[in-house]
Amino acid sequence: MELNRILEDYIDENTGRPVLPSISGEDAFLNRVVTPIYNIIRAEVNNSRSGTAPHSNWRNYDDINEFFWSSHCFQRLKWPIDVGSSFFVPMGQRNGVGKTGYVEQRSFWNLYRCFDRLWVMLILFFQAAVIVAWDGTSTPWDALRSRDVQVRLLTVFITWAGLRFLQSLLDAGTQYSRVSRGTMLLGLRMVLKSVVATVWTIMFAVLYVKIWSQRNHDKRWSAEANSRLRTFLGAAFVFIIPELLALALFILPWIRNFLEKTNFRIFYALTWWFQSRTFVGRGLREGLVDNIKYTLFWIVVLASKFVFSYFLQIKPMVAPTKALWKLKGVHYKWHEFFSNTNRFAVGLLWLPVVLIYLMDLQIWYSIFSSIVGALVGLFSHLGEIRNVQQFRLRFQFFASAMQFNLMPEEQLLNTRGTLKSKFHDAIQRLKLRYGLGRPFKKIESNQIEAYRFALLWNEIIETFREEDIVSDREVELLEMPPNSWNISVICWPCLLLCNELLLALGQAKELVDAPDKRLWRKISKHEYRRCAVIESYDSIKYLLLEIVKDGTEEHSIIINLFEEIDHAIRIDKFTQTYKTTALLQIHSKLTTLLELINKPKKDMSQVVSVLQALFEVFIRDFTKVKRTPEQLRQDGVVPLRPNTSTGLLFENAVELPGVENASFYRKVRRFHRILTSRDSMNNVPKNLEARRRIAFFSNSLFMNMPLAPQVEKMLAFSVLTPYYNEEVTYGKEQLRSENEDGVSVLFYLQKIYDDDWKNFIERMRREGMGDESEIWTTKLRDLRQWASHRGQTLSRTVRGMMYYYKALKMLAFLDSASEMDIRGGSQELASLGSMRHDGAVDSLGASRSPSSRSFSRTSSGVNLLFKGHEYGIAMMKYVYVVSCQIYGAQKGKDPRAEEILYLMKNNEALRVAYVDEVHTGRDQVEYYSVLVKYDTQLEKEAEIYRIRLPGPLKLGEGKPENQNHALIFTRGDAVQTIDMNQDNYFEEALKMRNLLEEFRTYYGIRKPTILGVREHVFTGSVSSLAWFMSAQETSFVTLGQRVLANPLKVRMHYGHPDVFDRFWFLTRGGISKASKVINISEDIFAGFNCTLRGGNVTHHEYIQVGKGRDVGLNQISMFEAKVASGNGEQVASRDVYRLGHRLDFFRMLSFFYTSVGFFFTTMMVVLTVYAFLWGRLYLALSGLEAGMMQNSNNNKALSTILNQQFIIQMGLFTALPMIVENSLELGFLPAVWDFLTMQLQLSSVFYTFSMGTRTHFFGRTILHGGAKYRATGRGFVVEHKSFAENYRLYARSHFGKAIELGVILIVYATHSTIARNTFVYIAMTISSWFLVVSWIMAPFIFNPSGFDWLKTVYDWDDFLNWIWFRGGVFTKAEESWETWWYEEQDHLRMTGLWGKLLEIILDLRFFFFQYGIVYQLGIAAGSTSILVYLLSWIYMVVAIGIYVVIAYARDKYAAKQHIYYRLVQFLVIVLMILLIVVLLQFTSLKFLDIFRSLLAFIPTGWGLISIAQVLRPFLKSIAIWETVVALARLYDILFGVIIMAPVALLSWLPGSQAMQTRMLFNEAFSRGLQISRILTGKKSNH
Repeated sequence: MELNRILEDYIDENTGRPVLPSISGEDAFLNRVVTPIYNIIRAEVNNSRSGTAPHSNWRNYDDINEFFWSSHCFQRLKWPIDVGSSFFVPMGQRNGVGKTGYVEQRSFWNLYRCFDRLWVMLILFFQAAVIVAWDGTSTPWDALRSRDVQVRLLTVFITWAGLRFLQSLLDAGTQYSRVSRGTMLLGLRMVLKSVVATVWTIMFAVLYVKIWSQRNHDKRWSAEANSRLRTFLGAAFVFIIPELLALALFILPWIRNFLEKTNFRIFYALTWWFQSRTFVGRGLREGLVDNIKYTLFWIVVLASKFVFSYFLQIKPMVAPTKALWKLKGVHYKWHEFFSNTNRFAVGLLWLPVVLIYLMDLQIWYSIFSSIVGALVGLFSHLGEIRNVQQFRLRFQFFASAMQFNLMPEEQLLNTRGTLKSKFHDAIQRLKLRYGLGRPFKKIESNQIEAYRFALLWNEIIETFREEDIVSDREVELLEMPPNSWNISVICWPCLLLCNELLLALGQAKELVDAPDKRLWRKISKHEYRRCAVIESYDSIKYLLLEIVKDGTEEHSIIINLFEEIDHAIRIDKFTQTYKTTALLQIHSKLTTLLELINKPKKDMSQVVSVLQALFEVFIRDFTKVKRTPEQLRQDGVVPLRPNTSTGLLFENAVELPGVENASFYRKVRRFHRILTSRDSMNNVPKNLEARRRIAFFSNSLFMNMPLAPQVEKMLAFSVLTPYYNEEVTYGKEQLRSENEDGVSVLFYLQKIYDDDWKNFIERMRREGMGDESEIWTTKLRDLRQWASHRGQTLSRTVRGMMYYYKALKMLAFLDSASEMDIRGGSQELASLGSMRHDGAVDSLGASRSPSSRSFSRTSSGVNLLFKGHEYGIAMMKYVYVVSCQIYGAQKGKDPRAEEILYLMKNNEALRVAYVDEVHTGRDQVEYYSVLVKYDTQLEKEAEIYRIRLPGPLKLGEGKPENQNHALIFTRGDAVQTIDMNQDNYFEEALKMRNLLEEFRTYYGIRKPTILGVREHVFTGSVSSLAWFMSAQETSFVTLGQRVLANPLKVRMHYGHPDVFDRFWFLTRGGISKASKVINISEDIFAGFNCTLRGGNVTHHEYIQVGKGRDVGLNQISMFEAKVASGNGEQVASRDVYRLGHRLDFFRMLSFFYTSVGFFFTTMMVVLTVYAFLWGRLYLALSGLEAGMMQNSNNNKALSTILNQQFIIQMGLFTALPMIVENSLELGFLPAVWDFLTMQLQLSSVFYTFSMGTRTHFFGRTILHGGAKYRATGRGFVVEHKSFAENYRLYARSHFGKAIELGVILIVYATHSTIARNTFVYIAMTISSWFLVVSWIMAPFIFNPSGFDWLKTVYDWDDFLNWIWFRGGVFTKAEESWETWWYEEQDHLRMTGLWGKLLEIILDLRFFFFQYGIVYQLGIAAGSTSILVYLLSWIYMVVAIGIYVVIAYARDKYAAKQHIYYRLVQFLVIVLMILLIVVLLQFTSLKFLDIFRSLLAFIPTGWGLISIAQVLRPFLKSIAIWETVVALARLYDILFGVIIMAPVALLSWLPGSQAMQTRMLFNEAFSRGLQISRILTGKKSNH
């Protein structure tokens, strides 16, 4: 209100003067409004203990924000703000404000709470399917004819009501703390929901019982029984009325949107029962067309899933279940606490089936999304140009496509977007795409369009050269030279014309007597051949007239000769006048002439001789009609007065241009290539990256994209990159320093990027480098940049993003350039380009260093044609902001600050934002957000803005805080978020203004608010591991996101190349959330926020951005751990809960299975393996399996189990999206070949290992928390990782679990009746063994020098040193086992009571080994008494007692009285031997039992240690904690031995190391990487 009064010039009634603000003065708003809110946020963050406290105990950013959603907020805060308000009291203190809007609780139940509709559907169908299948009929429709089955199906309503009761309990149990004096209605609703759900459950149960009691009483379905049935159905109809209403509103989405967006109180009252009144999540329904698309998709998916589940999962289980249920007379091998425990076995038999049933919808989604994604990609025209051959075929339409898409047409504003204009554009695209109407003819007739296209195309190729991905020779083959020789056709790139002229000459030789029209028609069938012939003829004419002096008789002879030929061509009598067989002689002489002209040292006598010979061939052999000398003189084609004394013809008439005329000699080289080349040149360019970029760019111009506006009329945009402390540019020492194998970063890059290195050296030599050693002196800056642009550095990102600026300048020039500007500019660039590539230095660049010139490129290319206004337009439309958070602290201390300054100096559109700390007093610090640029006039850094902050920036997660503080410094209508490991390409930057036009287009019922951009993962060539990661990532960022956007409409924001509607997001909370821990995956929350607030996220694949990924297994695992932990935190977030409830049912399914559901189902796959193996172990050790073997239904039961395993193996279908996407973009055979190659390189081992990483961290985060940012590092991975480092990373997530599963498999193999059949055992357990082997061996298979014997020996010594190193207070986990062991328990310190209880319950499984195995030992003598198990604990007590005695003796005697320590050890060993001998002699103990018992008692010890970790505070108080620590150390040594054993064996076997190296670096081998020399350090001098 106050703001309104000030703006509208209200007069204060008390003073009679204009109203003044309540707060005023210097920094008033900061001090009186911002700072108090900042302080309470800071206090709450302190309460969170760096995010380790439960989320429900402190208020995060969302709670503070949602407090202001209520109209009552200022009643509590008052105005001016009262800092004494309860709002400013930290949560937990007296009178403090609690959580607002939602309480984040950590629990697996959140998955049910958020997506209850999904689980209700799955549970109800499962119940119904079991009821139908239990009837035993062959088909479900036969069973449904039975009235009994129909009535039993009504029990789903009892279950449904019970599930609603469960949901109400979970809501009340997690959200009760939101209930306060002001939110009593919320509490009332919680209570009423529970009461109503309870009533429905009881009522359905009572009505159901009454139906059956009446039916049983009447012995048939009497009228009374049917009456009671109708009563039940009536109640059921009332029960589902809300669902029917929701269905009606789903079919009519605009009504639902209207109701949700309207603020009438009546609508709030009607919806109060179903959802709280919130500011977000309203009006989320899509349009009818989108509704139909994603509904049909999910109907097909669900139908497939349910049919498969019924016939292949549920129905086959019924018969064995009935048999097992009725199984009698089972001889149990252990003590049975309860009777009929075979019914418990039924549960174990069904458990894997239920788990698979709950997760396999993910598999069906993967299959159908791959199919739909491929279809959408096909209709989007992806992959039509896949390689250079296809590019050559389409290049003739390429110029027109570039002109159509990238060059704006003048259109009136009122005609844009009309149906007529859209129809016209569609017709034009069809012509371009399929070559209708020969659109290249239009360009040939309009030379200005050809010049325009040539300028753009040549600038792209020149950029390729500056990036060193093409050579100088390839530039000449790829460029389109300007028409400086009066050529009457388009001068296509030489690449396209190669071999065409020779083929035309062959045709002319074959059709000797054919008429002109027939011969020319045959030649003209091939556009490039036609152009090659015409260009060759025009070039001959121009060349001869150029080198023969004007005014000489020879010059006039040449003119007359060509006039005769032109006349013959005009009247279609060329073949009648001339012998086409003589063309080959002319071709030979011309070739010789061009070779002579092109030589560095010109021999004029030879040139004259060749010209004379060429003249003789023309006069004597070429014409069919022989003319007399007199006729020849009359025609002017021979000298009028021949005089042999003066020498040869042309002797004094030839003058070659000087060497400074580089353009002339470049054209000569081109002409020579056209004349002589027989190569198809399918391998040009040689560099695979250059080929890929050319193919994608050319293909994208035939895809649908908005037409480009003029640069002046386009939407302005910014790019924002968060940066902390990563590499900016590699330094000299970083490039030169060698690792333990003698490999430097530079040497590694030289071998990985062999083509690039050769091109770089060629460029340096052209720029004046004499000796290659100069790269470390005068060319050091160029070298550092070359290396940095191949790593994941800030300088690479900046170079890529500055291509936007370069592209806008060029496009602005082309928008305004006149015909004369373009024509003249083309000629100027031709001469300049020739000078540059021939080693000359232009005058503009002479005063600058070569490195500076190559980096900023201000003196090269099309920039020289600019009139000046292009810079202003580009700066007005684009700015690049890098948020270097600690740049202020780095100044003067860190060389990275100097490199950042260097980047600003050489990139005028670059701005740097940072947080500046200013010390104003003894302990006083002021914080400022600062934006700086480089001032070229002052030649120093200059401040643009300085904004004071209320305190330190980082209260939440660092990266989103860094982004949000710099967002205010961006400009324009859009902002593209780019990460530090990304790149961009000049040719893609040309399409940016097309992309921004998407903001003006409706997609469904909304315009986009986030434009999704395709990514290319550029790190895939480093190693096979990087290739696997790249392939997995590529399928997600292409096909995956394509399907999410269309048809599913649930694409979020998954990373950083997306383009945001800047104004939309500035007014809706920014582009990322930053609350501690819960927003650790900050990117995805921008998508959540956008969707909840009614935004629209689209995906566009005609433009791409480069993306780097982690390339080493440890880096990849840390990244996977971060993402999995982030998804675990998302499950607890309010955003996921609201999306799960506010999206319609089918969009909710899409959202679940493409976000947290993916990680949940991955975890379910692993849990299925656990459930299957533990179930089989129970059956084997209990004796039930032997009883089942005697049962006739055993084969059915076994086949059912194998079916379950088969379905688990369907996890291979997760590779389907990758295969489909590669088929679409590369072709089917290359895709299959890539897939087979990946399998041979053990990609399945990597993907299985990644599955374990995701499972461990996702599950642990949901249960205990502990998510944290993991800096993966983006360096090059060529060094060997030690065994101790791998053990630290994977001991708990993989090794421990793999050993557990391995022990289960071994115990099962030794005690199972079925396992005696080797084939059956292998068939049942091969997938489980594969998982065990993958989890243990992957870190060593994908570790450079992983099977090197010497390194294995050193690794083991290092591991033992790490294990026994005691350390101290400040010891790091890398140095001491004990520190690492305590850090691994951090999650148990922050978890709640329920988390600890569940952890203890899960750890109890380790005691089962002892219980099951001790009854199988000979010493048990077949007894099944409980005493056998209780007495077995004596073994554990004795074992621990022996260890305590030895440990005590070691501590007391080992240092000073070592002989006593040895004596104690000797006595213990003697006593143990005596005990074993006595037991062997006087009991039924067998010698083999000693080893079998280890499988029983070692897991028990591990279980005790695991439980002790949970009870750590209590055990520390009773002084037995040190024993626990010592035993845990022994167990880790034992685990280390188990894991090291296969590694040591493979290291000892000859050939293992070579095989591993070949497999790990196979892709790099094909790129020229000499990895064998790298890993042995046997480098040649380079």
